[in-house]
Amino acid sequence: MIPVNDMLNSGWIFDLFPKEDTDGMIGNVRGEAKGFGIPDNIDSITNFFLDKMRRNMKVVLCHSPVGDQMRVRARKFPGIIGSTSIDWFHPWPRDALIDVSSRFLSDIEFPHDDIRTAVSNNMSEVHLSIDVANKKYLQLERRFNYTTPKSFLELIEFYKKILGEKRNFIDK
Repeated sequence: MIPVNDMLNSGWIFDLFPKEDTDGMIGNVRGEAKGFGIPDNIDSITNFFLDKMRRNMKVVLCHSPVGDQMRVRARKFPGIIGSTSIDWFHPWPRDALIDVSSRFLSDIEFPHDDIRTAVSNNMSEVHLSIDVANKKYLQLERRFNYTTPKSFLELIEFYKKILGEKRNFIDK
């Protein structure tokens, strides 16, 4: 975790590359640095290289859990808080879940549109019921379990796959 903290704070992990590789990387940007009017000394070119790397590098750091463990990690590794943007995920509202499932099910033929609506409503209820189950799980087991938008999309794809398989079986 210390190299991640160093990278978040400075954009550079010291001693990541052998000296020869670092010299080669710096040498590769020497001409570009001269074109930008950077003095031809190792410190200036190294700073140019690091600035270019910081501008072009994007890091996605995903981890869990939140709460006390997050607080402890933030104290040990201040780069997590000071050098990142934290996105908190909030649950999708029922209307959004229904709308998303309706759109993903729009390419499936149903005898009536009422069936598509009922299936979309059911999918949203199932997804929302998992949040209730997650809270019970936390109380009983003292462990977190999360439902994500990805799990909802997987539910829709699983339904479409099973429906297709069952329709093929019936057709045969």
